[in-house]
Amino acid sequence: MPHRIVLSLTAAIALALSLIVIPAGAQSDPWAEVDPSNQTLVFWHNHTRNRQDALQAIVQTFNESNPYGITVTQETQGSYADIFRKMLGLLGTPEVPDLVVAYQNQAATYQLRDALVDMTSLLHSPKWGLSAEEQADFFPAFFRQDIFPLFDNARLGLAPNRSMEVLYYNRDWLAELGYDEPPRTPETFKAVACKAAQTPFSKAGGSTMGYQLSLDASRLASWTFAFGGDIFDYETRLYSYDSDGAQQAMAFLQGLYTEGCARPVGERGGALVDFSTGRLLFTSASSSGLPFFKAAVDAGAKFDWSVAPLPHTTPTPVMNVYGASVSMPKSTPERELATWLFIRYFTSPEVQAGWGQAANYFPVRQSAAQLLDDYFQHHSAYKTAFDLLQYGRHEPPVPGYDFARAMAEEAMAAIFAQGREVEKTLTKLNRDANVSLREQMEFLPSTE
Repeated sequence: MPHRIVLSLTAAIALALSLIVIPAGAQSDPWAEVDPSNQTLVFWHNHTRNRQDALQAIVQTFNESNPYGITVTQETQGSYADIFRKMLGLLGTPEVPDLVVAYQNQAATYQLRDALVDMTSLLHSPKWGLSAEEQADFFPAFFRQDIFPLFDNARLGLAPNRSMEVLYYNRDWLAELGYDEPPRTPETFKAVACKAAQTPFSKAGGSTMGYQLSLDASRLASWTFAFGGDIFDYETRLYSYDSDGAQQAMAFLQGLYTEGCARPVGERGGALVDFSTGRLLFTSASSSGLPFFKAAVDAGAKFDWSVAPLPHTTPTPVMNVYGASVSMPKSTPERELATWLFIRYFTSPEVQAGWGQAANYFPVRQSAAQLLDDYFQHHSAYKTAFDLLQYGRHEPPVPGYDFARAMAEEAMAAIFAQGREVEKTLTKLNRDANVSLREQMEFLPSTE
């Protein structure tokens, strides 16, 4: 009887293995015989000043050290919007760059014309790709962000750096109000913000504010994440701006406005001015602003400050990570492989550690932390934020997200400035955003 069972199991396993369908491309490496030697590549980016100098140093080292004679030329092409407009006019032509910085929604728009390389096969190439261990070294939220569900989960980019939404707070003022740590729950946050609105900081005079919130779509997403929701449903592939989490978050913030504990940001840079002069206890902004906050506080009220996650209803923080990735327009196999080799170098831990310090971004590889001990010691707020990267989540990588963002900002203005009903406003936002998404997807070329 036991032998019979063993034979049955063996036969069953053999049968099961015979029925497994190996995905196309997994049986062999389509890049194994491609020769990337002596390719000259063009990299379009938006970096200027110190960041451009740091990037030029990275490019120069790659050009001098790679064994294939690959030469990369980096070119500043203006803002993200400038690059996006230029790219739309060049897609499918010989003038398109080999590598380009692109936010996920921009890459998705390019792919409506089938213009980008799906990096999946390069990433998994036995000869040229990254090992499973190397792939796992990327912060998960960063790594997933460039996989596009609307394009059959194609990988249309890879992150060379990221920023994150954080809560900036005045630690000295918080202590004066009787708290020894930033609030972790919305209820405590409200109590502290309202108290600050009535209790001026000792180093500042005049009117005070508990919290300032800019009308920005990333703020809406960040607060929605903090309340356990999302603005996009990856199963239905539709926006979910009317989710329970979004409604709870916006109702909470509307309550802060109504009770005088929060105010909108009056003008660009206004929150930084109010924070640095000691008139504002809390504000939320990108971690890439850390050097600017430090300089402003040092020149202003000179108080102790730091960063923290937004107060949340979830068991652990949920951090909104964002930033442009690098995407690869289609060209020839030789140029595409050469471009991939530069991307692989750019995202290596050693290069990432140096780039993160020079550009005030976060490196995308977790092991880069081992090379940042000195930097962490001298930049405690950066270290605090870095430790929160494990909780990252991202905004949707879909075409036309710029249109949805504009709609979201209008909805926030209606809720906070005009006192409109949260549920009705978010229902309309969700409906309009999904209509816009469907219109964008109509540009996708039909395929068999």
